Amino acid sequence: MKPIFYVFLLAFFSACNNAQKVNTIVQNGVIYTVDSSFTTVQAMAIKDGIIVATGTNEEINKLYKADSTIDAKGATIYPGFIDAHAHFMGYARSLFTANLFGTKTWEETVDRIKAFAAAHPNLSWIQGRGWDQNNWPGKQFPTNELLNLAFPNIPVVITRVDGHASIANDKAMELAGIKAGQTITGGDILVKNGKATGVLIDNADNAIYDIIPTPTKAAYEQWFNAAQKNCFEQGLTTITDCGLNKADIELIDALQKEDKLHMRLHVLISDNNDNIRYYLQKGVYKTDKLLVNGVKVYADGALGSRGACLLKHYSDQPGWTGFLLRNPSHYDSLAQVLINSPFQMCTHAIGDSANRTILHIYNKYLKGKNDRRWRIEHAQIVAPEDFNLFGAASIVPSVQPTHGTSDMYWAESRLGKERMKGAYAFKQLLDQNGWIPLGTDFPVEDISPFKTFLAAVVRKDAKGFPADGFQIENALTREQTLCGMTIWAAKAGFMEKEVGSLEKGKKADFIILDKDLMKIAATEILNTNVTATYVGGKRVH
Repeated sequence: MKPIFYVFLLAFFSACNNAQKVNTIVQNGVIYTVDSSFTTVQAMAIKDGIIVATGTNEEINKLYKADSTIDAKGATIYPGFIDAHAHFMGYARSLFTANLFGTKTWEETVDRIKAFAAAHPNLSWIQGRGWDQNNWPGKQFPTNELLNLAFPNIPVVITRVDGHASIANDKAMELAGIKAGQTITGGDILVKNGKATGVLIDNADNAIYDIIPTPTKAAYEQWFNAAQKNCFEQGLTTITDCGLNKADIELIDALQKEDKLHMRLHVLISDNNDNIRYYLQKGVYKTDKLLVNGVKVYADGALGSRGACLLKHYSDQPGWTGFLLRNPSHYDSLAQVLINSPFQMCTHAIGDSANRTILHIYNKYLKGKNDRRWRIEHAQIVAPEDFNLFGAASIVPSVQPTHGTSDMYWAESRLGKERMKGAYAFKQLLDQNGWIPLGTDFPVEDISPFKTFLAAVVRKDAKGFPADGFQIENALTREQTLCGMTIWAAKAGFMEKEVGSLEKGKKADFIILDKDLMKIAATEILNTNVTATYVGGKRVH
């Protein structure tokens, strides 16, 4: 018997010695890899922040030996969520301004600004974000008299929830040189009785934001830390930040390289000559946590502020169709430049007229099926005859499901019943290319990916309204929605070879949840918690 025993021991130690050394083994999980077959596995091995294998507990433990082991204890594991359209820098900044989300009246809004100013007495400018006149009695824009009374000598500017309108006091407008009667391309200064009301639509508020002092690097570091902490708690590991300038991008790059910013960011540069000239010469910029490979363009404003450009007049404002923010020739010229570069063109288009304009320009230069992945951000209202233009040129509709459930309370009053059929039509848009990236547009909406999931799958808001779902025929399946928040969101930015699924060779960005979104009742979706978030195999939450 001795020889057999020694042979067994020799084989055992030989197997141990042959096991590949890795940093971490995750086991006993229900791991949704979100690969092409939507496979689930029990375990995965991670080395130097990269997944080296997935499989059963037995397979992984037989082949690999780890410094540490994560026992998931049967919990659900997903790829880290990716927000395909958001404003991370804007969100970070908004956390340190007056919070005006959810105000019920203009008076309450001004009271919140007063309270914020009292708590921050040394500010040279007072800013805030989140107001929405559609939530106030009468649903009308206010005038700035209350702001002027409260702040006669300090400039105040507050941004609408969608970022496409602001209210400024007289002091801020005086400093910026804004006066009644000025004509602004792609913007509107609202006037009452010959006086500027303080309400500035789209490009009309640029003059104010241009003169607000630039924050320090230390301030941004503080803001980013707060923002990424909130995002990691929600399971977000990669965010597409839509529209940043060169200085913003270089600040992000520096903080990431100093190991002070851990969020992966896919950045679209803002559409201005300096940015485009610099990055076209520099080329696509890529590090472990930063990718700059697209241009964010704005075709029109937002539906809530009536800046969205429509083919026919607004149902609740006869004679008004909104407007494009630039001359159509601008978009055509930019497309002509970008088609000969490696950069994506990613254009904000809300109204059916804006969507048609951009779709025709894209089709002109893309010339049929392709893999350029030029995007239309939002694609909120599309004329029935224009949906096919997405598929004809492989144009990516980048959508935000919570926009539909936020706007549903008043969108029909803007559009009328007939146009609503082509609004927030995510299923119709998905059918064009067979895939669709999902985001939130935060801070316009909440950062929660779970609200995205709920809005996409059951077409309800956080209050459970409406009972039968908003235009439920355009709901996505759970599998489609998870793909839209992971691998399809990655694909929309040419990142699918590195993130978006849990497969061999990809970055170990994953989250552990206390519930399985693929199986729980719809009423439990918003009760799901992220128990752990990992970026590159390192726990960040």
